[in-house]
Amino acid sequence: MPYREVTMLEIKETLRLWLAGLGKKPIARQLGLDPKTVRRYLLAGERCGLAREQGVGALTDERLVAVLAALTPTPAHPHGDTWALCQTHRDFLAALLKQEVRLTKVRKLLRRRHHVTVPYATLHRFAVAELGFGRRATTIPVADCEPGQEVQLDTGWVGWLEPDAAGKRRRLRAWIFTAVRSRHRFVYPCFQETTATAIEACEAAWEFFGGIFWVLIPDNTKAIVQTADPLEPLLNATFLEYAQARAFHIDTARVRRPQDKGRVERAVSTVRDDCFAGEILYDLAPARAHAAHWCREEYGLRRHTRTQRLPLEHFEAEERPALLPAPTAPYDVPLWAEPKVARDQHAQVAKALYSLPTRFVGHTLRARADRQTVRFYQGTLLVKVHERLPPGGRATDPTDFPADKTIYALRDIAALQQRATTHGEAVGHLARALLDCPLPWTRMRRVYALLHLTEKYGDRRVNAACMTALEHGLLDVRRVGRMIAGGFLAPEPTAARVIPLARYLRPASQYALPLAPASDYPKETA
Repeated sequence: MPYREVTMLEIKETLRLWLAGLGKKPIARQLGLDPKTVRRYLLAGERCGLAREQGVGALTDERLVAVLAALTPTPAHPHGDTWALCQTHRDFLAALLKQEVRLTKVRKLLRRRHHVTVPYATLHRFAVAELGFGRRATTIPVADCEPGQEVQLDTGWVGWLEPDAAGKRRRLRAWIFTAVRSRHRFVYPCFQETTATAIEACEAAWEFFGGIFWVLIPDNTKAIVQTADPLEPLLNATFLEYAQARAFHIDTARVRRPQDKGRVERAVSTVRDDCFAGEILYDLAPARAHAAHWCREEYGLRRHTRTQRLPLEHFEAEERPALLPAPTAPYDVPLWAEPKVARDQHAQVAKALYSLPTRFVGHTLRARADRQTVRFYQGTLLVKVHERLPPGGRATDPTDFPADKTIYALRDIAALQQRATTHGEAVGHLARALLDCPLPWTRMRRVYALLHLTEKYGDRRVNAACMTALEHGLLDVRRVGRMIAGGFLAPEPTAARVIPLARYLRPASQYALPLAPASDYPKETA
């Protein structure tokens, strides 16, 4: 005969009928119980102070609780010796479990350090009964926010695409947005969990919802949170800039605290099993269209078990009017980087090179690249702005380089000729003659050698030597240098040396005795 559990109502009814004057067997027949069971309940009632002459009014809630407590069975077998060993080492076991050491490892440490061997089953029962092992802390549900205030965000794997022409299948992730108030949901499939796809998903969500929620509650994905912290998390610079542009706040959940975003925490399995399971999808665009249709036509029209309202209807009635205005223009996702300025005074951003002033060589700057420009910052100081180039491009600003190196670095033939002309007309003509060839930049070193002669011997002597060289068709800079060094022209006269005044010469007013006039000194005779 199978075991039948007698409910509390049946026990109460047994006592009530007995107090009303009914016998044991009639009570057993009426309630379908065994007479022995009825006798046991009545004996427990009598031990708790009930008597038939007291009437039905004597069966109070307090008396009923006392009877039920008396009927509760006590453990038939006491704990064994191994349980006592666990009780002896209770503090040791509690300390290890507090450090989140696995129970199998705790058993090994107990045997190794205290030479005590306890069966795992006994240790597990002791840890559960005495140390609270495996018990989850109770939680208090957080009240729903005001309409349009918060949306929670989660991400996870949700399915696979069908094989392509090469037989390759791609796995789908999804960004899942759930409105806290109405539980309305938006799903955005993608291949990678990056900052760019997070911003792209947010833009699609604002379009789907028809506005922007005031607060976004994401988990600690690296696409949004750079360094997790319960109080002051460090957000990804690109996503933080996006949040500032769209005027919403970010309230990240704590690490391994699913209760902080409980409205969306179990949505991944629902989306995977109900939205994408069994669907035949070959590309990302059809997957996104299917997800939006599922959110609007299936999940949105399914009565929610908590709110007992249709999520779409609930959202349209209460939350949509409270949202921030939806964006009217697509967001230009910037790229933030920290390039180091190399010795050639260029920094690399998105596989393109950009020049910077000489003083920043060896420094690491912060760079922000959008579709049009690339901006370099040192701290909060804007250093340089360049037009954005495709990968492999090079943007060079001549003003960033030293003046004596710019001409050679940029192969500026015209500027080099003009510089030579400033040292004399003949020097300029010789420089022009040296550069007069199909590949003029291969002769630039000779012109620089000619300019070095002007620094060494002066413009007048070099200009005269160049004039003579041009008359004889001589285009050899070294020969010109030997002509000047061999005394072709006398060196330029130097100005007479001016002897400065004595360093410690003082005025006459600083002497105690007046100086005698010059007429008082005896004149020298021949």
